[in-house]
Amino acid sequence: MDLMYVFQQGDAVLIGVFCALIMMSVVTWYLILYRGVQVWRYRRGQKLFLEQFWKCKNLDEAYKLTENNQLPIAHVARSGIDAWRHYYTNADRTLGASCGLDEFLVRAIRNGMGQAAMRLESGLTIMASVGSTAPFIGLFGTVWGIYHALVGIAAQGNANLETVAGPMGEALVATAAGLAAALPAVLAYNAFNRKNRLISAQLDGFAHDLHAQLLSVPAPKAQESGQVVRLREGS
Repeated sequence: MDLMYVFQQGDAVLIGVFCALIMMSVVTWYLILYRGVQVWRYRRGQKLFLEQFWKCKNLDEAYKLTENNQLPIAHVARSGIDAWRHYYTNADRTLGASCGLDEFLVRAIRNGMGQAAMRLESGLTIMASVGSTAPFIGLFGTVWGIYHALVGIAAQGNANLETVAGPMGEALVATAAGLAAALPAVLAYNAFNRKNRLISAQLDGFAHDLHAQLLSVPAPKAQESGQVVRLREGS
Protein backbone atom coordinates (compact mmCIF):
# COMPACT_ATOMS: atom_id res chain seq x y z
CA MET A 1 0.00 0.00 0.00
CA ASP A 2 1.25 3.48 -0.88
CA LEU A 3 0.71 5.73 2.13
CA MET A 4 1.30 8.79 -0.02
CA TYR A 5 -1.96 7.94 -1.79
CA VAL A 6 -3.80 8.72 1.43
CA PHE A 7 -2.23 12.17 1.70
CA GLN A 8 -2.71 12.85 -2.02
CA GLN A 9 -6.26 11.56 -2.42
CA GLY A 10 -7.65 11.63 1.12
CA ASP A 11 -9.68 14.50 2.52
CA ALA A 12 -8.82 16.64 5.56
CA VAL A 13 -10.37 14.22 8.04
CA LEU A 14 -8.44 11.17 6.83
CA ILE A 15 -5.19 13.14 6.64
CA GLY A 16 -5.84 14.47 10.15
CA VAL A 17 -6.33 10.91 11.43
CA PHE A 18 -3.02 9.77 10.02
CA CYS A 19 -1.21 12.86 11.30
CA ALA A 20 -2.64 12.25 14.78
CA LEU A 21 -1.54 8.61 14.73
CA ILE A 22 1.93 9.54 13.54
CA MET A 23 2.24 12.13 16.30
CA MET A 24 1.03 9.60 18.90
CA SER A 25 3.59 7.07 17.69
CA VAL A 26 6.43 9.59 17.82
CA VAL A 27 5.49 10.72 21.34
CA THR A 28 5.15 7.11 22.50
CA TRP A 29 8.58 6.09 21.25
CA TYR A 30 10.14 9.22 22.72
CA LEU A 31 8.63 8.38 26.12
CA ILE A 32 9.72 4.75 25.82
CA LEU A 33 13.33 5.73 25.19
CA TYR A 34 13.35 8.55 27.75
CA ARG A 35 11.64 6.58 30.50
CA GLY A 36 13.70 3.48 29.73
CA VAL A 37 16.95 5.35 30.30
CA GLN A 38 15.49 7.08 33.36
CA VAL A 39 14.34 3.86 35.03
CA TRP A 40 17.70 2.23 34.33
CA ARG A 41 19.47 5.20 36.00
CA TYR A 42 17.07 5.13 38.95
CA ARG A 43 17.56 1.45 39.68
CA ARG A 44 21.32 1.62 39.25
CA GLY A 45 21.66 4.92 41.13
CA GLN A 46 19.46 3.97 44.07
CA LYS A 47 21.51 0.89 44.84
CA LEU A 48 24.67 3.00 44.93
CA PHE A 49 22.91 5.72 46.94
CA LEU A 50 21.81 3.26 49.64
CA GLU A 51 25.36 1.98 50.04
CA GLN A 52 26.75 5.49 50.38
CA PHE A 53 23.93 6.81 52.57
CA TRP A 54 24.28 4.23 55.33
CA LYS A 55 28.05 4.77 55.39
CA CYS A 56 27.61 8.46 56.29
CA LYS A 57 28.81 9.39 59.78
CA ASN A 58 26.12 11.97 60.56
CA LEU A 59 23.07 13.72 59.14
CA ASP A 60 25.07 16.59 57.68
CA GLU A 61 27.13 14.20 55.59
CA ALA A 62 24.00 12.31 54.58
CA TYR A 63 22.26 15.53 53.58
CA LYS A 64 25.17 16.57 51.37
CA LEU A 65 24.78 13.24 49.57
CA THR A 66 21.19 14.15 48.69
CA GLU A 67 21.94 17.65 47.38
CA ASN A 68 21.61 18.05 43.61
CA ASN A 69 20.60 14.38 43.44
CA GLN A 70 17.50 13.72 41.31
CA LEU A 71 16.95 10.13 42.44
CA PRO A 72 13.54 9.49 44.05
CA ILE A 73 15.23 7.90 47.06
CA ALA A 74 17.43 10.97 47.52
CA HIS A 75 14.33 13.16 47.45
CA VAL A 76 12.74 11.06 50.21
CA ALA A 77 15.92 11.23 52.30
CA ARG A 78 16.17 14.99 51.83
CA SER A 79 12.53 15.43 52.84
CA GLY A 80 13.07 13.43 56.03
CA ILE A 81 16.25 15.23 57.07
CA ASP A 82 14.74 18.63 56.26
CA ALA A 83 11.74 17.74 58.45
CA TRP A 84 14.00 16.66 61.33
CA ARG A 85 15.93 19.92 61.15
CA HIS A 86 12.80 22.00 60.77
CA TYR A 87 11.17 20.34 63.77
CA TYR A 88 14.02 21.14 66.13
CA THR A 89 14.52 24.61 64.67
CA ASN A 90 10.91 25.40 65.53
CA ALA A 91 10.67 23.31 68.70
CA ASP A 92 9.85 26.34 70.84
CA ARG A 93 7.17 27.60 68.47
CA THR A 94 3.71 26.42 67.58
CA LEU A 95 4.96 23.83 65.08
CA GLY A 96 6.95 21.89 67.65
CA ALA A 97 4.11 22.08 70.15
CA SER A 98 1.45 20.99 67.70
CA CYS A 99 2.66 17.42 67.14
CA GLY A 100 5.44 15.06 68.10
CA LEU A 101 8.55 14.31 66.07
CA ASP A 102 7.22 10.88 65.08
CA GLU A 103 4.06 12.28 63.47
CA PHE A 104 5.92 15.18 61.87
CA LEU A 105 8.49 12.88 60.25
CA VAL A 106 5.82 10.49 59.00
CA ARG A 107 3.97 13.36 57.38
CA ALA A 108 7.10 14.80 55.73
CA ILE A 109 8.44 11.45 54.50
CA ARG A 110 5.02 10.51 53.14
CA ASN A 111 4.87 13.78 51.21
CA GLY A 112 8.35 13.12 49.87
CA MET A 113 7.32 9.67 48.71
CA GLY A 114 4.25 11.14 47.04
CA GLN A 115 6.35 13.59 45.06
CA ALA A 116 8.80 10.83 44.13
CA ALA A 117 5.88 8.68 42.92
CA MET A 118 4.68 11.54 40.72
CA ARG A 119 8.10 11.62 39.05
CA LEU A 120 8.01 7.87 38.50
CA GLU A 121 4.57 8.06 36.88
CA SER A 122 5.51 10.90 34.54
CA GLY A 123 4.51 10.03 30.97
CA LEU A 124 2.52 6.92 31.88
CA THR A 125 -0.80 8.72 31.48
CA ILE A 126 0.12 9.64 27.90
CA MET A 127 1.05 6.03 27.13
CA ALA A 128 -2.21 4.78 28.59
CA SER A 129 -4.17 7.35 26.59
CA VAL A 130 -2.42 6.41 23.35
CA GLY A 131 -2.91 2.70 24.01
CA SER A 132 -6.63 3.11 24.64
CA THR A 133 -7.54 5.66 21.94
CA ALA A 134 -5.21 4.97 18.98
CA PRO A 135 -7.10 1.83 17.77
CA PHE A 136 -10.40 3.73 17.76
CA ILE A 137 -8.85 6.68 15.94
CA GLY A 138 -7.49 4.27 13.33
CA LEU A 139 -10.88 2.56 13.05
CA PHE A 140 -12.55 5.92 12.59
CA GLY A 141 -10.11 6.71 9.75
CA THR A 142 -10.89 3.35 8.16
CA VAL A 143 -14.64 3.88 8.34
CA TRP A 144 -14.30 7.40 7.00
CA GLY A 145 -12.05 6.25 4.14
CA ILE A 146 -14.35 3.39 3.18
CA TYR A 147 -17.35 5.71 3.22
CA HIS A 148 -15.72 8.13 0.83
CA ALA A 149 -14.45 5.26 -1.34
CA LEU A 150 -18.01 3.92 -1.66
CA VAL A 151 -19.35 7.37 -2.44
CA GLY A 152 -16.73 7.72 -5.17
CA ILE A 153 -17.52 4.28 -6.60
CA ALA A 154 -21.24 5.06 -6.61
CA ALA A 155 -20.60 8.33 -8.41
CA GLN A 156 -18.52 6.56 -11.09
CA GLY A 157 -21.02 3.70 -11.42
CA ASN A 158 -18.15 1.21 -11.60
CA ALA A 159 -17.90 -1.38 -8.82
CA ASN A 160 -15.41 -3.89 -10.25
CA LEU A 161 -12.63 -5.34 -8.05
CA GLU A 162 -9.93 -3.08 -9.51
CA THR A 163 -11.89 0.02 -8.64
CA VAL A 164 -12.80 -1.14 -5.11
CA ALA A 165 -9.50 -2.72 -3.99
CA GLY A 166 -7.33 0.41 -4.11
CA PRO A 167 -9.42 2.86 -2.08
CA MET A 168 -10.58 0.16 0.34
CA GLY A 169 -7.05 -1.09 0.96
CA GLU A 170 -5.70 2.40 1.57
CA ALA A 171 -8.52 3.10 4.02
CA LEU A 172 -7.79 -0.10 5.95
CA VAL A 173 -4.22 1.09 6.53
CA ALA A 174 -5.65 3.47 9.13
CA THR A 175 -6.60 0.51 11.33
CA ALA A 176 -3.09 -0.92 11.04
CA ALA A 177 -1.64 2.51 11.86
CA GLY A 178 -3.83 2.73 14.94
CA LEU A 179 -2.68 -0.68 16.17
CA ALA A 180 0.95 0.17 15.39
CA ALA A 181 0.67 3.24 17.63
CA ALA A 182 -1.28 1.47 20.40
CA LEU A 183 0.64 -1.78 20.89
CA PRO A 184 4.04 -0.26 21.90
CA ALA A 185 2.24 2.16 24.22
CA VAL A 186 0.34 -0.63 26.00
CA LEU A 187 3.38 -2.90 26.33
CA ALA A 188 5.58 -0.05 27.56
CA TYR A 189 2.92 1.11 30.03
CA ASN A 190 2.74 -2.35 31.60
CA ALA A 191 6.52 -2.72 31.69
CA PHE A 192 7.11 0.68 33.30
CA ASN A 193 4.31 0.07 35.80
CA ARG A 194 6.10 -3.07 36.96
CA LYS A 195 9.44 -1.26 37.21
CA ASN A 196 7.79 1.55 39.17
CA ARG A 197 6.32 -0.94 41.63
CA LEU A 198 9.79 -2.36 42.28
CA ILE A 199 11.25 1.10 42.82
CA SER A 200 8.31 2.10 45.04
CA ALA A 201 8.81 -1.01 47.17
CA GLN A 202 12.45 -0.05 47.63
CA LEU A 203 11.40 3.49 48.55
CA ASP A 204 8.89 2.19 51.07
CA GLY A 205 11.52 0.07 52.82
CA PHE A 206 13.98 2.95 52.89
CA ALA A 207 11.32 5.32 54.24
CA HIS A 208 10.69 3.03 57.22
CA ASP A 209 14.42 2.73 57.92
CA LEU A 210 14.92 6.49 57.57
CA HIS A 211 12.01 7.21 59.91
CA ALA A 212 13.43 4.89 62.57
CA GLN A 213 16.91 6.36 62.12
CA LEU A 214 15.76 9.97 62.48
CA LEU A 215 13.79 9.14 65.62
CA SER A 216 16.96 7.69 67.18
CA VAL A 217 19.13 10.72 66.37
CA PRO A 218 19.55 12.93 69.47
CA ALA A 219 18.38 16.52 69.43
CA PRO A 220 20.90 19.09 68.15
CA LYS A 221 21.93 20.03 71.72
CA ALA A 222 23.11 16.49 72.35
CA GLN A 223 25.22 16.65 69.22
CA GLU A 224 26.76 19.97 70.20
CA SER A 225 28.14 18.38 73.39
CA GLY A 226 30.57 16.40 71.25
CA GLN A 227 28.54 13.24 70.74
CA VAL A 228 29.07 11.73 67.28
CA VAL A 229 25.87 10.33 65.81
CA ARG A 230 26.44 7.61 63.26
CA LEU A 231 23.83 6.34 60.87
CA ARG A 232 23.16 2.64 61.29
CA GLU A 233 22.36 0.65 58.19
CA GLY A 234 18.67 -0.07 57.69
CA SER A 235 17.33 -3.55 57.36
